[in-house]
Amino acid sequence: MTDKKPSEIMVTQQGGVVRNVLNQLKLIFRLMGDSRVNIFAKIIPVGALLYLFSPDPIMIPIIGVVDDAALLWLGSYVFTELCPPAVVAEHMKELAGSVETESTAENVVDGEATDVKE
Repeated sequence: MTDKKPSEIMVTQQGGVVRNVLNQLKLIFRLMGDSRVNIFAKIIPVGALLYLFSPDPIMIPIIGVVDDAALLWLGSYVFTELCPPAVVAEHMKELAGSVETESTAENVVDGEATDVKE
């Protein structure tokens, strides 16, 4: 494969676990809809999702949940790794832009400041 670093394709830390999971899900949905991604790579997240809803062969409650979570994480990681790095970077850039505009639009106040001497 080409020279790609894992840090270049992973969703960066932007404000907690929930936001990172949501960004990873958005990235996966965008990549699933992109025609530049191989159809065989798109089978991985679908298979991981099917496994999540299938009857669990491990009946121990805590281990059953952990293996489901681990398989979902592994599926999303492998899928992202198999996608072309340029396509992943493009979608991550768009996601980062939309996150920045959403968060900064609420916090920016347009105005002027002057010093007042008393």
